[in-house]
Amino acid sequence: MEFFDAVFARRTTNGPFRPDPVSPEHQQLLIRAAAAAPSQFNSQPWRFVLIEDPATIGEVARISGESMTRVMGEGTFFHRYRKYFRFSQEEMDRLRSGMLFDRLPALLRPFTSRVFTPSGQKLMNRLRVPQRLGEENRKLVAGSPLLLGVMLERGEYRPDQLSGFYSVFSMGAAMENLWLSTTQLGMGIQFVSFPMEVPENWRRIVEMLRVPEELELMAVYRLGYLPATQHRPAIDWSSRERKLPSQFVFRETCDSPQTGWDEDSRPASD
Repeated sequence: MEFFDAVFARRTTNGPFRPDPVSPEHQQLLIRAAAAAPSQFNSQPWRFVLIEDPATIGEVARISGESMTRVMGEGTFFHRYRKYFRFSQEEMDRLRSGMLFDRLPALLRPFTSRVFTPSGQKLMNRLRVPQRLGEENRKLVAGSPLLLGVMLERGEYRPDQLSGFYSVFSMGAAMENLWLSTTQLGMGIQFVSFPMEVPENWRRIVEMLRVPEELELMAVYRLGYLPATQHRPAIDWSSRERKLPSQFVFRETCDSPQTGWDEDSRPASD
């Protein structure tokens, strides 16, 4: 696979992985790719923990599913991230960002416009949508052959200082290298994000992984090999659209949007 093929083929995996373990050779290659990323003063502030133990993965999965059920049931998730959700193709075509909820059970489709209202939340709870979502999330994480915890040195992670920005930037560069490498290796990857929405649940994962005081757990990802046929979950979203260059690129000053590139924009990934 050519480099730009990997860049434009990159995806977030919403569905299940094959049960096959990720080979030691591929695990090592992923970490080598991450470690090749740039960092300020060659500080290399990242640390990684690879998790294959089924019991640990199962517990992280349980915490993740429980967290998703809770934030969906309370409605906090929808209100916090409303600006990123799209419920029609027209809205997605206009904004070209966020997540299009294009796959919902037939029972829920008539109520998508009400999802952010108190009555809509009550309806979702009555239909046990949060529990269904949480259980699907638990199964996805539990069925992952490999989890990856990403950490930063606390001494480098200083959000109130410019150097703190560079450490987070470096971690992002390392993860982008790793993410592109999964594409090359026929693998998928997805952020296990919901435990972070419930601080006490995130602390449970930190304690489970025995993250030392000098490190900050920044993210957990699930990884695995992609099946030949990928089935989307019952409730799913698409985020393949990308903003047109004229919407985010400027020429010389920020007063002059870039012109002439929109027609050549390639379809991107989600």
